[in-house]
Amino acid sequence: VQLVESGGGLVQAGGSLRLSCAASGSIGSRNAMAWYRQGAGKEREWVATITSSGTTDYADSVKGRFTISRDNAENTMFMQMNNLKPEDTAVYYCRFWRLGDNYWGQGTQVTVSS
Repeated sequence: VQLVESGGGLVQAGGSLRLSCAASGSIGSRNAMAWYRQGAGKEREWVATITSSGTTDYADSVKGRFTISRDNAENTMFMQMNNLKPEDTAVYYCRFWRLGDNYWGQGTQVTVSS
């Protein structure tokens, strides 16, 4: 499975961005996808998860501001990020996993200026 993220960029505080993660290869029907992020000098942290059945979960720090979604027909995951804050600045990574497999994308930079 290959994962390619896109949609990162530079935005002012309070602005919005929409990230995409396109998956290709042997996707299968039962899996989960998630966004993680890693700020400079920080540990990688989980942001949000969505399963193939559409169940979602969010880190407390992004609840109410970020929305994760996916298009199973296109094997693509999205994350709409609203009301961005400078502390959201990080490289955002896409993760795909299922029983016995785990894959990561290369990441896309999100920078929020104050």
